[in-house]
Amino acid sequence: MKHTALYIAIAAACLTGCTGGAEAAPEKLTDKVDPFIGSGGHGHVFVGASVPHGMVQLGPQQPDKGWDWCSGYHYSGTRIIGFSHTRLSGTGIGDYGDILLMPYNPAKPANEGGHIYAALDHSAETARPGYYSIRMDEYGITAELTATERVGLHRYRVSADTTAVLVDLITGVGWDEATECRLQKTGERTVAGYRRSSGWAKDHIWYFTAEFSLPILSPEKTEATGAALSQSLLFDTSKDKTLEIKVALSPVSIENAQMNLQAEAPGWDFEAARTEADGKWEEALSRIGITPLDERQDKIFYTALYHTMIAPSLFCDVNGEYRGADAQVHRSGSDTYTVFSLWDTYRAASPLMTLTDPEMSSSVAESLMNIWRQQGKLPVWHLAGNETDCMVGNPGVIVLADLYLKGFVKDSTEALEAMKRSSIRNERGMELLKKYGYIPFDKSAEVETVAKGLEFAISDAAVAKVAESLGDTGAEKYFGQRSRSYTYYFDPQTQFMRGRASDGSFRTPFDPFKAPHMRSDYTEGNAWQYTWLVPHDVHGLIGLFGGEKPFLEKLEGLFRAEGDLGGDANDVTGLIGQYAHGNEPSHHIAYMFNYAGRQDRCAEIVRTVTDSLYFDDHSGVCGNEDAGQMSAWYIMSSIGLYQVDPAGGRFVIGSPSVKEAVLDVGGGRKFTVSAPGNSRENIYVTAVRLNGKPHTRSWITYSDIVAGGTLEFDMGPEPSGFGSGAGDRP
Repeated sequence: MKHTALYIAIAAACLTGCTGGAEAAPEKLTDKVDPFIGSGGHGHVFVGASVPHGMVQLGPQQPDKGWDWCSGYHYSGTRIIGFSHTRLSGTGIGDYGDILLMPYNPAKPANEGGHIYAALDHSAETARPGYYSIRMDEYGITAELTATERVGLHRYRVSADTTAVLVDLITGVGWDEATECRLQKTGERTVAGYRRSSGWAKDHIWYFTAEFSLPILSPEKTEATGAALSQSLLFDTSKDKTLEIKVALSPVSIENAQMNLQAEAPGWDFEAARTEADGKWEEALSRIGITPLDERQDKIFYTALYHTMIAPSLFCDVNGEYRGADAQVHRSGSDTYTVFSLWDTYRAASPLMTLTDPEMSSSVAESLMNIWRQQGKLPVWHLAGNETDCMVGNPGVIVLADLYLKGFVKDSTEALEAMKRSSIRNERGMELLKKYGYIPFDKSAEVETVAKGLEFAISDAAVAKVAESLGDTGAEKYFGQRSRSYTYYFDPQTQFMRGRASDGSFRTPFDPFKAPHMRSDYTEGNAWQYTWLVPHDVHGLIGLFGGEKPFLEKLEGLFRAEGDLGGDANDVTGLIGQYAHGNEPSHHIAYMFNYAGRQDRCAEIVRTVTDSLYFDDHSGVCGNEDAGQMSAWYIMSSIGLYQVDPAGGRFVIGSPSVKEAVLDVGGGRKFTVSAPGNSRENIYVTAVRLNGKPHTRSWITYSDIVAGGTLEFDMGPEPSGFGSGAGDRP
């Protein structure tokens, strides 16, 4: 386990406070996190116990009632059916929910739809980083959960003399259906097995071993294999009114699960495990320290930071073994990760990681490279060793390019080869792009051709940058030219990105507002939103509009336009005019004002979003959390910076909404954003100093940040013209 001694030291300090009792214990960052934020609405966040980026996400699971139950839990739910050990957070498709345990009183089980269930009363729930508990009054059971990286720990305080635990290997989340399961009693107090299933991830398998603090009374012998296994185990709790369980996971084998259990949870000290989990979260959250404007902002900020540290999640055992994209067992010298929601996270979550977690950035880079070696292309949306090919473009190329350009990739030559080969595979519209220079809608059996083409252009620009840095002039020229393919979709008459046929004509009829799900030229959006998806070449886009004035007029129009998106629009939420903050293609748009000298308008829009679309209640995320991206936007924007060009690009200055933020950027270096005059009214940047020297540019570089130092902001209630000079724009 990484930094174990440090975690324990921090946890001890948090719990004991100052020596002698002369002063109160310091306020803990984990106390500021509310895991229920985003569990309602369409946030789809995980609720339960985990450690940062852990393999195990252990939490209450509800009966599946549709799209808003993609994480297995929704705040509106009224029942739980147990506690499962793998979960997704914020996704728009459901999966996981593996190895479900449900404690109950066997004398009075409540059963419906094949599930034993308990009523969910939010007043009986407690959730904080690394810990979850719920009181189930109908059974006289209080269930508590905590976790290590690879082990879920349960503590059930019971009132009955006999307690049952249902081990459910049938149930998953969303599309996930069990295809082959095994459960066997391996000792007086242990069971083991696996659950193989098909869903979003077409074939994934989790091996497990479970150890109980009390002997298993019945069944005396258990050994079964099949597609649907569910077995109740009975325990004598007449003397000891507490039953504890440790469940270790492995993507490789039952033996490895046992090894993980012995390495991470050899004893029976639930409180020690809970304390250590809290300490790990405290250390992770301390990578950014802020002075907020108020308590509400403090809560939203640290909950957002917490949400960015659930995925990607560990996918290797303590010996480094993992199941690869080729379904074979491999061993890596660094941590291996999965749950790569790259189409979402390349925009802010991945750049944030490169600032505050260099160790994980290196491990993610190696994980991406290993996926390339095993499946012949960089990942698109990777889940438990499976390529789902979900969403459009080549987002894995973008993330790897950014990691390379920031120094996190070991083998630069192989990395460029991975990017090039991933970018020429004849799939998902690429064959048409290579033939026509764009993706004609009349030649494609698929839809969303504009979204695909614009995303391909972003990843092509990323490849060109890496090729340039390595002196590969041929690749630089080829992919650089392809990165400008976005120009084919731009209609100068309507000033929108539009679907185009193979003869060059634009699709008609055309309505820039309509957003029919998976039946248009755009992915989860409309022409108003996708016209701006050129973060790698904003000045080129300005040129298509005919200059800064018409560009700004159209950009202003985005935030005012009102129209009918249609009844089947999906994931188009958080609207300000037609700007849709609830989905990722809009996330960079406010920062485009800086490129045309209107940094003040960027500041206004960014503050509007941070103040009005993020809340401190269960509906506090205005769209799917998407594995941390929605929260990462808030974190970056709150400290006043956003990387518009996602591959090694400049960090564009918006409007810091905290008084101070101190980032631990690694190597003992700190980067401080200071805005002491900040307030709800003082939203405009009037002057900036970098390490004491005047800084007139409305952007800074990655190297500026990770070198450490101080970026000082003077803030005021009126625009100042900051960043308007021709040489001060990104």
